[in-house]
Amino acid sequence: MHILFLSTSVGPLGSGIGGGVELTLRNLANGLAALGHSVTVVAPTGSVVGVRKSVASMVGLVEVDGELHVPSQTLDRSTPPTVPRNSVLNNMWQRVVELSRAGDVDVVLNFSYDALPFVQASECAIPVAHLVSMGSLSDEMDSAVDAAFANQPHGVAMHSHAQARTFGSGIAQRAMIVGSGIDVDAYEFSPTSGDDIAFVGRISREKGINDVFAVSALSGRRVRAFGVMEDRAVWDAAVTAFPDARVEYRGFLPTSDLQRELGTCAALIMVHQWVEAFGNVAIEAMACGVPVITYDRGGPAEIVRDGMTGFVVPPDDVHAVVNALSRIGSIRRDRCRAMVLEQYSERAFAGRVAAWLGSMERP
Repeated sequence: MHILFLSTSVGPLGSGIGGGVELTLRNLANGLAALGHSVTVVAPTGSVVGVRKSVASMVGLVEVDGELHVPSQTLDRSTPPTVPRNSVLNNMWQRVVELSRAGDVDVVLNFSYDALPFVQASECAIPVAHLVSMGSLSDEMDSAVDAAFANQPHGVAMHSHAQARTFGSGIAQRAMIVGSGIDVDAYEFSPTSGDDIAFVGRISREKGINDVFAVSALSGRRVRAFGVMEDRAVWDAAVTAFPDARVEYRGFLPTSDLQRELGTCAALIMVHQWVEAFGNVAIEAMACGVPVITYDRGGPAEIVRDGMTGFVVPPDDVHAVVNALSRIGSIRRDRCRAMVLEQYSERAFAGRVAAWLGSMERP
């Protein structure tokens, strides 16, 4: 197949603004190309897909100018999103429509969490599939996902059952669940660790920055925080609220550097305040042998095997996180990596997505 990727509209690929979507897109481009499929990525100007040299000839990039969109998770549920006058999404979508009519593309795979490609999919001359990156955040997107099913009965996939359920039972029953995957070879296994714990994610309210600081203050452990500094005010407020916490901001790192830092940590904590669609950082950590402690909220709770690859604790219970940290030595780090190799390799993920895309019905 020749697959056309429509990227996120919130930032260029490689910037970190798109969060887990960027990693998912790159891993799928690598995985699908390794399976013999060709991929063309339509993305904002300044994007870097970052695929491996071995498959670079199978992956193309079309850069499109325009104003970036505001991330959906920063808006209230009922607030209509503001579409920029020179919207990069509108411009990317028009390019996708043009390419869909060229005759050498088989299917579009949309990564953008925006209504436009969902409700205007019929403009394309080929099937349009949607890999939804977040849970239900707005009435507009709920309606858009419904519209996508009307256009293509098998056209919507999600990363986890928990994510799908946020859209209601009707959508949860129809959505394809594909999980996620990473290039496990890019993550070095570390059989031992120091005492530090890690947090990986955008520095924002919904990622639970307050709880990160609370865990550090209660446990006495140092936390290394990695990710894009999206909301400095949230960080500064946590610093003020928890003067005894030891949380060091280490910035947004490329995978090669991040995995080296992660591997030396005793655990990764996931204390998110919203429903994570999946939680790629969980499988990244486990690929390094690092156990994961997560709230029982969203996709991460479906990834972590309680007592075997980490611990699943009640949502918003920082004391339960601290208690789990005291037992983290009981987790065998080799089991963490083995589970990722078995279920969440890049090849396995790409195989699931390729099978799904192959089931699309032509308009």
